[in-house]
Amino acid sequence: MNFHNVEFVTSAAKAADFKRDGLPQIAFAGKSNVGKSSVINRVLMRKNFARVGEQPGKTVHINYFLIDEKMYLVDLPGYGYAKVSRAEKERWAKLMDSYFAEPELLTLGVMIVDSRHKPTENDVIMANWFQQTGSPFVVVANKLDKLKKSQIEPNLQCIRDTLALSEQVIPFSAEKGIGRDELVEVLLRAAGEAEHITGIG
Repeated sequence: MNFHNVEFVTSAAKAADFKRDGLPQIAFAGKSNVGKSSVINRVLMRKNFARVGEQPGKTVHINYFLIDEKMYLVDLPGYGYAKVSRAEKERWAKLMDSYFAEPELLTLGVMIVDSRHKPTENDVIMANWFQQTGSPFVVVANKLDKLKKSQIEPNLQCIRDTLALSEQVIPFSAEKGIGRDELVEVLLRAAGEAEHITGIG
């Protein structure tokens, strides 16, 4: 699969806008400022494909990117930004409820956390949402380059414990490219399995 061959398809503001054409969907989630756009850009090997540095909390849509006409990278809106109005938070929650109410849409969940910090309450809620779909789920511990070597394993264990994970945790640095190959392998495996199951491809 050619990750360079990627195009923005649509921005979904409500359930009626979700893509339901049977292609595998890999959904990326993470709190505001965790570096989700940077992780996506690193995966795609594109510098500014997903927006970086935009004021956090502004996006309350679900963005669909079509990769090589074979699978969707689904960019879920960031969460946990304190300055967002209550109305915006409620709109975000409603959209997320709608998306996770259709677990058959989800091929793989990718949740991005900050490797330097214990996951937040919102991270725990998001992890639970992914787990309840019954779909495969992986956690990406971003900003690994900011840690000392001695901090890495204890921090990864803290993430596993806090999120009650049996799922994979990938140490990652969007800045340095650490973990990209491992994450891409997980994405391809999930998409390949989905293609096999649905007969797409």
